[in-house]
Amino acid sequence: MGNDSLKDKMKGGLNKAKGEAKDKVGEVTDKADMQAEGKKDKAKGEIQKDIGKAKDSFTNKE
Repeated sequence: MGNDSLKDKMKGGLNKAKGEAKDKVGEVTDKADMQAEGKKDKAKGEIQKDIGKAKDSFTNKE
């Protein structure tokens, strides 16, 4: 229920932050693979946050 959506939003935020860090480190160290991994983590985080928001909207309609 609400707790589940909060977990998704928190995981999403952490993945997005982790991805941002990897992206920047990859950019500074000129490591394209790390930069790509960071972009993937950021996208994953955005999706997780969106899933949490969607769960909230469904549980709030009841």
